Amino acid sequence: MAVSPILLLLAIFSLIYGNGILPIEATHHVYRNLQTLSSDSSDQPYRTAYHFQPPKNWINDPNGPMRYKGLYHLFYQYNPKGAVWGNIVWAHSVSKDLVNWTPLDHAIYPSQPSDINGCWSGSATILPGGKPAILYTGIDPNNHQVQNLALPKNMSDPLLREWVKSPKNPLMAPTSANMINSSSFRDPTTAWLGKDGYWRVLIGSKIHTRGMAILYKSKNFVNWVQAKQPLHSAEGTGMWECPDFYPVLNNKPSSTIGLDTSVNGDNVRHVLKVSLDDKKHDHYLIGTYDIAKDIFTPDNGFEDSQTVLRYDYGKYYASKTIFEDGKNRRVLLGWVNESSSVSDDIKKGWAGIHTIPRAIWLHKSGKQLVQWPVVELESLRVNPVHWPTKVVKGGEMLQVTGVTAAQADVEISFDVNEFGKGEVLDQWVDPQILCSRKGAAVKGGLGPFGLLVFASRGLQEYTAVFFRIFRYQNKNLVLMCSDQSRSSLNKDNDMTTYGTFVDMDPLHEKLSLRTLIDHSVVESFGGEGRACITARVYPTIAINEKAQLYAFNNGTAAVKITRLSAWSMEKAKIN
Repeated sequence: MAVSPILLLLAIFSLIYGNGILPIEATHHVYRNLQTLSSDSSDQPYRTAYHFQPPKNWINDPNGPMRYKGLYHLFYQYNPKGAVWGNIVWAHSVSKDLVNWTPLDHAIYPSQPSDINGCWSGSATILPGGKPAILYTGIDPNNHQVQNLALPKNMSDPLLREWVKSPKNPLMAPTSANMINSSSFRDPTTAWLGKDGYWRVLIGSKIHTRGMAILYKSKNFVNWVQAKQPLHSAEGTGMWECPDFYPVLNNKPSSTIGLDTSVNGDNVRHVLKVSLDDKKHDHYLIGTYDIAKDIFTPDNGFEDSQTVLRYDYGKYYASKTIFEDGKNRRVLLGWVNESSSVSDDIKKGWAGIHTIPRAIWLHKSGKQLVQWPVVELESLRVNPVHWPTKVVKGGEMLQVTGVTAAQADVEISFDVNEFGKGEVLDQWVDPQILCSRKGAAVKGGLGPFGLLVFASRGLQEYTAVFFRIFRYQNKNLVLMCSDQSRSSLNKDNDMTTYGTFVDMDPLHEKLSLRTLIDHSVVESFGGEGRACITARVYPTIAINEKAQLYAFNNGTAAVKITRLSAWSMEKAKIN
C-alpha cells in the first residue's frame, strides 16, 4: 500500500502519548523513525513455544509455501531491521514436519529496479518437471506495484538457498492501457494450468471500492496477458489482498482429501479467498469455476453479509494454501498480528507469528470449509490428562491440573439437553457483537460453558473460549466466543472479543472445542473445525507457571463433559 503521512504522524503521536492502540494490522504501514529501536530483552513471557516466529523483528504474510525434495519451504514477509513493518524481504525457513523449522538466508530481497523498494507477497508454483517458480510483487522506483518471477539457481539443492530473478522482470505491470491502479496491484496466487495449455494466475486489485481478482494467462510462465475481465469482483469490498483460488473435493460424506490447484471436473467446487484490506479479515466464497469463460460464480456473494464466511473469526490475515501431493491434503498457513501497542512491540523486539498449519477441506454439507491443525503437531504432546465424564453444574468451575497451562493442547466435548433454557433471539445479531454483550461473566440459560485459559488464581485475568446456545426461529443456534475482555491488566492491549455462529445441530451433535494455548496465542477450533477463532493475549499475572486452566459453566442449566483430554506441549525447534 502507498504510505500515508497521516499514519506516520499517528504512529509518532502514539509513542509520545503512550496509550493509543494503533490499527497496526494493515500490512504496509511504515514507521521509518522506529525501525532501529527494537529491543533484545531477555524477559519474553509472550514468545511462543510451538507457533512459527523468527527470533526477532517484524513478520507478516506467509509467502510461497511449497514442498520440494522432501522438505517444506516457508517464505515470509520480514523486516530484518526492526519490530515494525518496513525493509521487506522474503525470509526463508525449511521443515521436515511443519512443526520444527530451520532458518536459511533470505531468499528474495531488493536487487532489481522492479523490486528495489520492497519484495512483497506472492506464491510458488511447481512447474512441469518439478521446477519451483515464485511470482511476487515488487515495488519499483516509482513505488508502483509490479509482478516478478524468481527461479531456483540450483534445482539439485533441496534447501533452495539461492534464487535468480528473471531478466524480463517485471512480467506484469500497471499501465494506462490496462486501467490498473499502480498502488493496488499485488500478491499473485499460485498459478494453475488449464486444459488449453495456458497458465493462469490472479492478482489482487480494486477500482474505487470494487475489489477484484485480475486474471492473467501465459503459455511459458514469462509472457503474461491480462484477461478481458476479472475472475470475480464485488462492489463495496475494497482492496483484495493475498487472493487464493483452489479446488476442493465435493464428496458426501465429507472427504479430507485435497486437490492439486489445476484439478477441475465432476465433484469439484472452487474456493476464492481474499484478504479484505478494509476489514483486515480473510473471507472466502465457495462456488463454480467456468473454465471456458474463466469466471467464478459463488454460491453466496459478498452482498449477503450473513453468509460470507471467514477462515478465522479472530486475529488472522494474509493466509495462503498449498497442495501437498505426498499426503493428498491442502494445508493452510496464516499470519497473526499482535494485540499489543507498537511501543510494546518495540520493547520486546518482535511482532507477529503464524498459526499452526491447518489441513483444510470442504464440509459434507458443501456450505463451508473445515480446518484442523495438521496431525504432525501431535508429536509435541506429552503428559496426557484424561477426565471421565463429568457433569458441570451452573456456576461451577473445575481446574484442569497436570498440564502446563501456558503451553497446552486441550480437547473438550459437551453434551447438552435442557434446550428449553436457551435464551431467545428475536432477531439476527452479529455474533461478534453478541459475544461482546454476553461474555463469559454474563450468566445465561444454556451457557456460557467452555474453557478459561491464561487464568490467574484470583481470576483477575483470564481468556474465555466458550459456547452459548440460543433459540432463533424455533431452532437451536450455537454461538462460539473468544472473550479477551479480562485477558490482561495492561489496558494498552487490544482486548476485542471475537465470535461466530457454528453451523451445527446440538440436538444430534456434541459440542466440541479444541484449543491450542501458547503463551500469547489462543487458537480455537469449534464444532470439529467448522469455526476457528485465534486471539493474541498478554496477561500480566497469568504467565508461565502462574497460568491456570479451567473448564467452566456459567449458565443455569447443567452441561455434561463427555470428553476432556489435555496435553502439555513440548517446545518446537523453530528458527
